[in-house]
Amino acid sequence: MEERSFAAAARAMGLSVATVSRGVSRLEERLGARLFNRTSRKLALTAFGRTIAESASRIYRDAEEVEGAARELSARPRGLIRLAVPMSFGLRWVTPLLPEFFRAYPEVSIDLHLSDATVDVVGQGFDAALRIAVSLDPSLVARRLCQVSRFIVAAPSYLERHGRPKHPRDLNGGDCLGYAYRARSDVWRLANAAGDEAVITPSGRLRVTNADALVPTVLAGLAIAELPEFIASEYLRDGRMEAILTDWTLTKGGLYFVTPEARVRPAKVEVLADFLADRLSKPAWRWPR
Repeated sequence: MEERSFAAAARAMGLSVATVSRGVSRLEERLGARLFNRTSRKLALTAFGRTIAESASRIYRDAEEVEGAARELSARPRGLIRLAVPMSFGLRWVTPLLPEFFRAYPEVSIDLHLSDATVDVVGQGFDAALRIAVSLDPSLVARRLCQVSRFIVAAPSYLERHGRPKHPRDLNGGDCLGYAYRARSDVWRLANAAGDEAVITPSGRLRVTNADALVPTVLAGLAIAELPEFIASEYLRDGRMEAILTDWTLTKGGLYFVTPEARVRPAKVEVLADFLADRLSKPAWRWPR
């Protein structure tokens, strides 16, 4: 209708004239009436074709407006982000950053889910998550932000009473506190530079679902715990805890920004990923600095 001929329409769409002609014929057959009167010299809409074309034009314009609005929404950072973050890490290191993020992106809001339990990002409808892990679900798109180290720690008063362990076998499992959400069972896996390995199974009087809950018992000098650096560094710096077995290392994980797999991520998620990567890629919790 717009190009006034099958040949011109074919050129505009990069198709052959025969393809355009067959397409119109199939449409006419499906609708049950002719759209065009056509001869070798002239092409004109039938009355039926004119009515259909007017309706189709309105639908097409509406569709273009919807697509344009969707593209603008995708390209402009705005809307709600459902974000899942481990509880202790989120409270200590993510929530203090949010005021700055909200000032930078006033049209973005965040529904923040804080839990140490591993959430199903896709199944529970999250737009993104921060995950501390050694390995990740391959179905997720992951961006590594930084390394996360772990330490075995004790209070000076504990070490005064029990002595400083020189080898993992010197640890009394009954004095070691447990963490329920450890990815690969509740054991401590250590290795040294010589390639020796050791596994400790904590069986102390406290087992928790949040690592911060271990801190008071350790500070009281009653037990040993394994803590992530982003919690332990505060107490290591001021001397309330000491790192032990420093010749041995625990399996190191990473902090990742993960999202469901998609060809294009919304702008609101992209700006959050960039913001967190910028603020967390050189962590303030490193010990020693």
